[in-house]
Amino acid sequence: MEDKARYSDLEFLTVRLPEDIEKWKWYGDFRRAEKVIDMRLEKEIPKALRRRLELEKWILRRLPLQYIYTEEQALKELSDTLEGVTREELEELRDEGAAEWIFVMGQVRYKDDFVENLLKTRRDLWARLKDPSKAEERKRGGELLDRTVLAMKEKGGLAFRMRIRASLKVEKEAERAGERIRVHLPVPVEQGQARHVRLLGTSQEPMQTAPSDYPQRTVCMETKLEPGQEFWVEYEFENHTRYVELGQQEKEAGVGAEAKTPGVGDRENGRFDWDRGTAPYLEEQLPHIRFTPYLRALTGQVTAGEKDPLKKARKIYDYITTHVMYSFVRQYATIDNLPEYMATGLKGDCGIYAILFITMCRIAGIPAKWQSGLYATPLDIGCHDWAQFYIEPYGWLYADCSFGGAAWREGNKERWNFYFGNLDPFRVPLCSEFQHEFLPPKSWLREDPYDSQSGEAEYEDRGLISGAEYRTKKQVVELEEIAFS
Repeated sequence: MEDKARYSDLEFLTVRLPEDIEKWKWYGDFRRAEKVIDMRLEKEIPKALRRRLELEKWILRRLPLQYIYTEEQALKELSDTLEGVTREELEELRDEGAAEWIFVMGQVRYKDDFVENLLKTRRDLWARLKDPSKAEERKRGGELLDRTVLAMKEKGGLAFRMRIRASLKVEKEAERAGERIRVHLPVPVEQGQARHVRLLGTSQEPMQTAPSDYPQRTVCMETKLEPGQEFWVEYEFENHTRYVELGQQEKEAGVGAEAKTPGVGDRENGRFDWDRGTAPYLEEQLPHIRFTPYLRALTGQVTAGEKDPLKKARKIYDYITTHVMYSFVRQYATIDNLPEYMATGLKGDCGIYAILFITMCRIAGIPAKWQSGLYATPLDIGCHDWAQFYIEPYGWLYADCSFGGAAWREGNKERWNFYFGNLDPFRVPLCSEFQHEFLPPKSWLREDPYDSQSGEAEYEDRGLISGAEYRTKKQVVELEEIAFS
């Protein structure tokens, strides 16, 4: 096996790597680590360890691809962006966890987007920008959200009709013209806030389009690749997002009114029915939604003394948004436990914010689940992940710890409170479940086995590597506010 798909094998990421392989990996000698793995695979070893080592070979070939800058190159990139940069400052940012890095052959290599990450999370650096327009773009994004929060509170919700075009193109170096290629492009899941989803066109006739409510919905196209060929899909849908007022006490102090969680304690007059599918959202889902001793202890500490489910969820939200720093990370498939990665390192991106919130909620007895896709506004479009949690009498509520954490860092308490329980209407929901297979399944292990926001591609004999062998693009074709209902 190289990266041949056995989706159930992902659970074997819970198996610890042998120490010698782990040493070579984190020293950054990836070829030596793979050689040692091959030596082990030639022996008779337990099935679980074999599956773990096979997965690790796939990881090792992708792990270094995003870490492209030497220390000298990183210093130049940062100096080209900011005034007055020193080597000592770069080292301090690295040691603080603000500049993402790994070892490659024992030498520090910085991640390709570490400068963008610093500008996203450190407003104090904006005054040193050589191009002040970059700060203005970020300020406009915050102002748009503030206007949106106010409008949602005044109107009880907002709605937009969105038209999006998503595309995928194989890099010239990876083109195998005349060979059969299969491409999977995500399209909106028609559930929750998404209504009236319509596929407007595709680059070629789809081999299969998943049902409208499929949890990770895609359009699958298969053809013989032509030089320079682009695969695309265009769709439109309506996003109707309501505003939920959680009570005056919640608004002022970040705590909720008394509420019951379904399935915990007594049921309220039969209002909750396990057949609605909420029971699975209290369970573990290996390898990531894992109730480890550390996460159990952390959840117990954060929610200590609290019995009310809404207040528990709020305490979890408050802890995550005020203690964790946003950070771009490497591919999710190269991290073996996303929630603990964040809960120990106190950094991570939107998806890890969401999965940590979900995991801690489930440990606390609160049903919680995943939603993800795109964040699309008149200013920008990009990938984004968030969470949902279930509280009676409200039903499913939203939590966006990433946007909440950004609001907290900016000192914007109104927006910080808003993203506990609510969501803005600029979302394109492409996934309603975490770690769910495509339909039809990809033949080779997915570049992101957990989420689906950009698209994936594969030849008959292997999967293509995202970023290195193919590029994806999203475009807002039209965005129009409509009547909320």
